[in-house]
Amino acid sequence: MPLQSDRIIGHDLERLAFRFTMTGEGETVQCQISDAAMDELAGMQGTESSARQAQFLSLRQTIEQIASDLYDEAPRVQGHVVRIFMRHLER
Repeated sequence: MPLQSDRIIGHDLERLAFRFTMTGEGETVQCQISDAAMDELAGMQGTESSARQAQFLSLRQTIEQIASDLYDEAPRVQGHVVRIFMRHLER
């Protein structure tokens, strides 16, 4: 079941990841993509924290499709966070 766009939470400096949520089947799914994975999708390196939201917005459709696919593959456990790393881009 494909997830739908929801909220942008923002860049997490501690985890070096960008956080966002998606919805599906009446639940909100926490998602995040690592800085390295987002830079790889954008074809660049070392994007500043202040530019992460603009980078996410430019890649949102692709990132959310990957998150939705990973959600469909994962076991259904309440509170599961969909995390996108570099290894998920090598499919």
